[in-house]
Amino acid sequence: MDFGLSQDQQMLRDAVSRCLADTSPLSHVRECAERDNPLSDQVLRALHDLGVAGMLVPEEHGGLGMTLLDAAVVAEQLGYAVAPVPFLASQVLAPIALREAGNEEQKAHWLPKIASGEARVGVAISETIEVRDGAGVSSAGGKLNGTALFALDFEGDDAYIVADSGGRLHLVGAKASGLKAIALTTIDRTRSVGELRFDGAEAEPLADDGGVATARLRDAGRVILAADSLGAGQAMIEKAVDYAGQREQFGRLIGSFQAVKHMCAEMAARHEPCRSLVWYAAHAFDAVPNEASLVACHAKSHTAEVHRFVARTSTEVHGGMGFTDLLGLHYWFKRIGFDRQVLGGPEAVRAEAAALQGWTKAA
Repeated sequence: MDFGLSQDQQMLRDAVSRCLADTSPLSHVRECAERDNPLSDQVLRALHDLGVAGMLVPEEHGGLGMTLLDAAVVAEQLGYAVAPVPFLASQVLAPIALREAGNEEQKAHWLPKIASGEARVGVAISETIEVRDGAGVSSAGGKLNGTALFALDFEGDDAYIVADSGGRLHLVGAKASGLKAIALTTIDRTRSVGELRFDGAEAEPLADDGGVATARLRDAGRVILAADSLGAGQAMIEKAVDYAGQREQFGRLIGSFQAVKHMCAEMAARHEPCRSLVWYAAHAFDAVPNEASLVACHAKSHTAEVHRFVARTSTEVHGGMGFTDLLGLHYWFKRIGFDRQVLGGPEAVRAEAAALQGWTKAA
């Protein structure tokens, strides 16, 4: 059996890679990271021209009706380029939530706008995984109260999809009365994250499915974060190998030293098996739904650990230069750190995987 990307997916990967190489060089990433709103309209427009915004929107609503594996292919390239664009929430999670739990009116209103790039929808479901003190959202009578931390793709949103404490999803307009949106600063300045405070804010509930749609969002989000980390890790390995082939010490290229060779080889040896794990998790989301949650947990937790090692080791290969802003290695380092913790750190996700397999009781 030959499990790999189809010809169309390879073409998609190459097209997105060329697009990002042209529109999102490191100089542009650095410029965006220094702004209050780090998201790049320039890069976003170029990706919209490729149809990325409508990838997961059904064809009947103006999208391309593609799969999560296609989205994972794009996410890997975004991580490789540390592209400062909204994707995880606005172009993956929001379309999945609306197509699987939205009513016909909600689908008809929002999905075509998402596909065309006319509307952007953020997503806040972190409290369904781990709840911090003072956080959590309650719903009653079509109104929300409480706080949702770490709303993803926060800047420039027209609406938010928010999970309440029972796991039900709600659609809230960005200008809804009773909603206060506060931008948050995280280690990753290529992403936009915010806090949503609700005080009787009006909301449209999505389907009351017992949390099924929210669980699907968790699975999809974890796979996309793993794919993003995969791309960022690949970039860090390549940068370490390139640097080792140029930097001289004691009259020799450092890449000729056995210790440096071992560091680069171990990064590659740990990184490469992650590719098939992430691809299968993305494939299972649409094709093998009874395995989707478990393999999404495996992909998220394993890539998080592997790419923390890759990020640290690549920085070490660069020596003192690796810690400077001059090389910009820290953008990939911090992106991997963000991917590691969002939607559950490795410890929490492994505990969830154990519960799914009946080894422990669910929290």
